[in-house]
Amino acid sequence: MSAAEFTALLLLATAMSFSPGPNTTLSTAMAANHGLRRALPFVFAVPVGWGLLLTLNALGLGALLLAMPWMAWSVKLAGAAYLLWLAGKLARTKALSESGGGGLAVGFWQGVALQFVNIKAWMLALAIVSGWVAGQAEPLWRFAQVLPVMLAYALASNLCYALVGSLLRDWLAGPDGRHARLRWFNRVMALVLVLTAVWMVLR
Repeated sequence: MSAAEFTALLLLATAMSFSPGPNTTLSTAMAANHGLRRALPFVFAVPVGWGLLLTLNALGLGALLLAMPWMAWSVKLAGAAYLLWLAGKLARTKALSESGGGGLAVGFWQGVALQFVNIKAWMLALAIVSGWVAGQAEPLWRFAQVLPVMLAYALASNLCYALVGSLLRDWLAGPDGRHARLRWFNRVMALVLVLTAVWMVLR
């Protein structure tokens, strides 16, 4: 892979990984509501699920999705429905929690599965495979170069968003401890998830 190709890959990874999306929104919201420790399983689930999705796309799953519109619509609708359900839970969360037993809680395997109904993740995987792997000389070697870069970006972006969420916890509790700020924060984060779900369907 040439230096120009690698630089272009890093620019794409930065733009797509650090821009707001379902993963970063959930990482922020869970860390804000339940603390960084409770958000870490999801943070680590994102690169695992993303790596599996990217690998399957490199093996041809993405081409199958493009060839079968009903499958693409199934992914969109399943992802949108799940995000709307999570948005409802988040909007009803009214107090900070360390246990994560209530409100918004997405576990490791749920986080892995979310990548497969995240149309943004599919779009990025298809772009990377078509631009940096498929049809190139030594595709396996190129994929071996691309995969760790993308996993590192997936982990770094969600960890950064989770850290921001955890740093907001004291402020969100409010000076009176009534969590009024938290309620508004959760409603805004829930709205972001709703808008993301709408975008996924209309994309």
